[in-house]
Amino acid sequence: MSGLPRAYFVCIGNAGRSQMAQALYEQLGGEARSAGSRPERQVHPEVVEVMRELEIDLSGRKPRGIEQADAEWADVVVTMGCGEDACPVLPGKRYVDWALPDPKGRPLEEVRELRDDIQRRLEALADF
Repeated sequence: MSGLPRAYFVCIGNAGRSQMAQALYEQLGGEARSAGSRPERQVHPEVVEVMRELEIDLSGRKPRGIEQADAEWADVVVTMGCGEDACPVLPGKRYVDWALPDPKGRPLEEVRELRDDIQRRLEALADF
């Protein structure tokens, strides 16, 4: 087990930002889960493609809804535009909000930039 905090990444559809964050955080050696306030049917194809460039396969992942048990499990909850009403709030938890655009339907170059931005934010989170 790593010394990294257990992280719960939450966005709207759990088909883009939070999926990338979970996979990249796991690659750093951390434990992570992700969810969405309104989960989509599948991970966005452009997200699968840019993650595949890093040899991370998200094609088999299924978007999930927000679960209170996941929020309780986490040391830190990272929200990414899931909407204040839908994001879990528990006393004593550390919360971080990242204002990140939804990658759905965006050109691959923009999705790569978003992926790299998430990677930088995760490295800072891991250093906390």
